[in-house]
Amino acid sequence: MLQVFRHHVSMSAFAGMLADVLVCFSAALLGAASLYGGQLLDIRDVVQSPGVMLFAVSFSVVMAFMYAFVGLYRPNPIGLAASLRRTGFAVIVGSCITYLLLRLVADRFRAEQVIGAAIVYLVVGLVVVRGGIYLMRRVTAIPRVLIIGTGDEARGVAGDLKSLRRIARDVVGFYPTSGDTAFGDLSAMPHKVFQRSTPIVDIVERHGIEEIIVAVREQRGGGVPMDELLACRIRGIPVLDLAAFYERAKCEVPTDSLKASWLVYGQGFVQGRVRRFAKRTFDIVTSATLLALASPLMLITMILIKLDSPGPVIYRQERVGLAGRSFMCLKFRSMRSDAEKDGVARWATKNDSRVTRIGSFLRKTRIDELPQLISVLKGEMSMVGPRPERPSFVAQLREQIPYYDVRHSIKPGVTGWAQVRYSYGASVEDARRKHQFDLYYVKNNSLFLDLIILIETVSVVLFREGQ
Repeated sequence: MLQVFRHHVSMSAFAGMLADVLVCFSAALLGAASLYGGQLLDIRDVVQSPGVMLFAVSFSVVMAFMYAFVGLYRPNPIGLAASLRRTGFAVIVGSCITYLLLRLVADRFRAEQVIGAAIVYLVVGLVVVRGGIYLMRRVTAIPRVLIIGTGDEARGVAGDLKSLRRIARDVVGFYPTSGDTAFGDLSAMPHKVFQRSTPIVDIVERHGIEEIIVAVREQRGGGVPMDELLACRIRGIPVLDLAAFYERAKCEVPTDSLKASWLVYGQGFVQGRVRRFAKRTFDIVTSATLLALASPLMLITMILIKLDSPGPVIYRQERVGLAGRSFMCLKFRSMRSDAEKDGVARWATKNDSRVTRIGSFLRKTRIDELPQLISVLKGEMSMVGPRPERPSFVAQLREQIPYYDVRHSIKPGVTGWAQVRYSYGASVEDARRKHQFDLYYVKNNSLFLDLIILIETVSVVLFREGQ
């Protein structure tokens, strides 16, 4: 894993993105070389041809963003057919955007003569590079891991290490603690269980352990051999607890193993003046730009809502925002005007019968949330942050979910980390899982992570992922 501005980025995704940029840049240069009768350009030709460099840089940057917009770098695995469709869509749209950009800024450069050749070189390069990356993954040794504990948490960690491609590890075995005897027959464990009489340092050296994960919820009382773990840590072996493991592996913070001391002493949760100024500037620029671009769509939406069902076009609903203060959240009305005629707040469910015909489409495409851009301009919301909940739901969730009020330390967002990483949910358990993603965002938020969330939101809307 690679940590960029406190956000954990998969090394394979980063390497894939870098490889894609280089392939696109090379394909653009080779396509431009066709202007010279098929002669490959040398460095002098490139320096003396600003149009060629502009084309190559523009093509590689636009294509990198298009790959991200269609979700090729998201952690959720997609099938080969879906990957090919998304790649094809990205290549076509990205090529058109590059062509239009070049016509605007460099009309004398013959972009139309090289764009086709660049696409051909790009397709060949993608096949070669992607095939090479796949082969490298198959032959590259997977880091070997020792899990401390044999309980449910340890089994869960082992299962995640097996199923999550971004953190693939070879689990060598489990090391029991003094409190693990309550979990029954250890012979049913999916991996070898070492004897407690064997020092952890000896296991590390004998089996080439490269990482240790302490999968024990309660570490007090001497159950976890801290002295031995310290000896391993001094030797350079990373040691992770459950919170650190899931923060790195799933980019979420599990509430069931979270302690107040971790929140107090852990890194992150930075909301300084510079961060607040940068975030507010980012919010104003992006919301104003999106409002200007979406104004025709918003006008059409207002007309369709009025034609579809009686009632107001804009729905105002009280939500809880920064520091627990309430504000009126604006949305295009997607339900019947009598959806809550008894005054009782209810969770919105999938295929909710209260949703109107046009409302169903607005919800799937998130067009119903466009009026919230006005709240962003007013400073009540941010472009990115935890989704605001209704006061009655907050009172309920505060009682059932640990550290729920931490999410109110920053402004709520139009989109958020939980919305791009978790599927549709309408229950307390779903709210708990989404809160774990929100905790990760509150802890590690930065302008870099905001950009990633906005880019992934495009993928979520286009392919109806998350919620």
